Amino acid sequence: MNSFARAVVAGGLVCAIAACSTDGRADDSPPKQTVPPSASVADADVPALTATSVRPLAGNGDDPFDRTRTLQAPPGWTVTVWARVTGARLLAWTPDGRLLVSRPSAGEVVELVPGAGVPAQRTLVRGLNQPHGLAFAGNTLYVAESDQVDSFVYRAGAVSGRRVVVSGLPDAKSPELGGHYAHALKSVAIGRDGALYVSVGSTGNISAEDRDADPERATILRVPPGGGKPAVFARGVRNGTGLAIAPDGAVWTAVNNRDNIEYPHPGRDQGEVLQEYVNDHPLEPLARLTQGRDLGWPYCNPDPDLKLGDKDSPLSYTRRPFVRDVQTNADGSKLDCASLAPVEQGMGAHSAPLGLSFAPGLGGGYGPGALVGIHGSWNRHPPRPPEVSFFAWRGNTLGPQQTLLTGFQNRDGSRWGRPVMAVQGPDKALYVSDDKANAVYRVVPT
Repeated sequence: MNSFARAVVAGGLVCAIAACSTDGRADDSPPKQTVPPSASVADADVPALTATSVRPLAGNGDDPFDRTRTLQAPPGWTVTVWARVTGARLLAWTPDGRLLVSRPSAGEVVELVPGAGVPAQRTLVRGLNQPHGLAFAGNTLYVAESDQVDSFVYRAGAVSGRRVVVSGLPDAKSPELGGHYAHALKSVAIGRDGALYVSVGSTGNISAEDRDADPERATILRVPPGGGKPAVFARGVRNGTGLAIAPDGAVWTAVNNRDNIEYPHPGRDQGEVLQEYVNDHPLEPLARLTQGRDLGWPYCNPDPDLKLGDKDSPLSYTRRPFVRDVQTNADGSKLDCASLAPVEQGMGAHSAPLGLSFAPGLGGGYGPGALVGIHGSWNRHPPRPPEVSFFAWRGNTLGPQQTLLTGFQNRDGSRWGRPVMAVQGPDKALYVSDDKANAVYRVVPT
């Protein structure tokens, strides 16, 4: 099969600032032709990224920061190892300006208190079952455990009044799953009306039985304001770990899509798992959710090919349609893929988007937009590098992907860091969690 040399067209990634940069790819990475992004990316021209040294604060220089680490960032931006938190995952700011960090592996939520130098760090909540998603509604803190969602009253660095607001969520301890659950970690977001949204990942890569489970898996569930039984808000969401509320109140999710997809188009290769096809298919959705929306998994896949069935097709990630999954829905009887609304935005296959947040406005000409922590691929060759991505918010929707921070991957494909989530702080700086380097970075724009 011929090499997939592809142009990434308007609405896609820009080589100068994304996964095909020299510092972020393996030596055997295939060349890509590129064109400038469309004018919808941002209202102002955004300069190419430049090298910046990662500077640990005093006492934060243990491995991997016991040697010089260099990242690519917008010109003039500084990156500091602000805190060391083992297994740092999702982030949330408290009403009084403290940063909370979930640690699923430790069953804890820790609190970082900004000050001069290294922030004070202490455990806010412990003894939880894989806590992951964090969200505030006023002084109420919501924490998503793997099997339930809790609420706490938060005041001045202390929590009280723990209450279970959603119970019975599936995880590896659920009897019907027999200890097998690939995506047990949950995320949580609070809508403008007070409704609670919870991500429930799929059991596995193509576990179609999830769509018939109770509660249904591979969904975003909605709990009415004031409580009540969770109901499916959106389905076919394989692993919507990124979950956030946009400035207009809409619910958005960033999704880890399926792996090892079979080639779907007619011809000699149909039904084969071809690495060069897997490398770029299916895209990872960044989607605006509405009641009843279906993102297709595992029967339909959002496709980045502008010329369907052309192995040399250029790629696009804006408003992409769905195609049948030949392994699970070859004749279209399981789900009519043409009936599904196109995906608003996307990322390259196997980006592994995790945390999603909305920033009111970044410096350097970026403005308001969404921040996504890209964890990086496991089954792509060469590996897709980890990064922090930005999607400009314009006209109540998101523009194409732009890379803010990259360089966590070495030339041989190994990584010294893997971003999970980025949030903007009260000081307008970005704070980025990294569960491989066990760090929280403070990124200061110009």
